[in-house]
Amino acid sequence: MSEIELLYESGACLVVRKPAGLATQAPAQFDSLEKRLRAWLAQREPRAEYVYLAVPHRLDRPVSGAMLFATRRRAAFKISRQFERREIKKIYWACVEGRVEPSEGTWTDHLRKIYGHPRAELVDPEAAGAQLAVLRYRTLGMTRWGSWLEIELETGRTHQIRVQAASRGHAVLGDAFYGGSVLFGPQHDDERLRAIALHGRSLEFTHPHTGQRVTVTAEPDQAWDSCQ
Repeated sequence: MSEIELLYESGACLVVRKPAGLATQAPAQFDSLEKRLRAWLAQREPRAEYVYLAVPHRLDRPVSGAMLFATRRRAAFKISRQFERREIKKIYWACVEGRVEPSEGTWTDHLRKIYGHPRAELVDPEAAGAQLAVLRYRTLGMTRWGSWLEIELETGRTHQIRVQAASRGHAVLGDAFYGGSVLFGPQHDDERLRAIALHGRSLEFTHPHTGQRVTVTAEPDQAWDSCQ
């Protein structure tokens, strides 16, 4: 569990803080958040024959923030259904290049995953594979690099925030993948370890056992100090 902070645990629900530069999931021979969590659960419950861990949502490798997992099948089903029905409130922080105008609003686009490549693009609504992408944002403050945004996702498309921001000339800091020109965080030789200024700030969900609404908040990495 090196570098991973346990934020919340109740029944079959786990919320952890994913560090930037770590994949959510990966083939067995590579490091990932899922792999570390499975090893931690197995160590904690050595008598268990099998470690069950469901991954109902994901954060991109260079993104940090709160992630929700389930350790029982029934809980996993209920949580996955909440994501599918958009009943889970997802708040993100993003530091982007330039001044975003107006200071708050809604971005509505259609995105499509590019076949054979780990990226997405804006397309016309009638294009094959187009999916509606909607987010709401408000500016929390201005930084020396641009705007600090709080974003609520209404949809959860591949690289949604990154693509929608970059398409408006406001690339996320550090996100050279989508045209960003401002560096962010430690510049590791291995580009896969580099962070971008996008952080899953909080998750609000209904506990699958108690029915209570739960809100869990994650603090950003130290790299965000440069945005102050």
